[in-house]
Amino acid sequence: MAAVVWLVAGVLLAAAEMFVGELTLLMLGSAALLTAGVSFLTEAPVVVEAVVFAVSAVVLLLGVRPALLRRFGTPPPTPTNADALPGKTALVLEPVGEHDGRVKLGGEIWSARSLDPGQEYPQGATVYVMKIDGATAVVWKGP
Repeated sequence: MAAVVWLVAGVLLAAAEMFVGELTLLMLGSAALLTAGVSFLTEAPVVVEAVVFAVSAVVLLLGVRPALLRRFGTPPPTPTNADALPGKTALVLEPVGEHDGRVKLGGEIWSARSLDPGQEYPQGATVYVMKIDGATAVVWKGP
């Protein structure tokens, strides 16, 4: 009977992991399933089952979980939309000054202004996007 209790606990913990995603409940569920197997095969007393569960849970949490997190952890986020634009090059379509201008950036036309207020970039120049300020690309010609 104890093996069935450990089995149910293991399955419930593993299923609950789907809602958490930190692999903690999966490790505890795996320890419960291991304990269910030991309980089924040996008919051990409850104290021995508790020790088996505790030891296997500690080994899984401290040994296996960190390796799994390194292997399957979420990768660093890839910048998208406006966050991906700084560092890209743009073609000046209308002269870019301190307050206005137009550039072609990634196939789209953006309003632009220069990073350095004293600089003006002529039509046809290639500039680098330093940041996006609202709907305006802040650009710089470079050194």
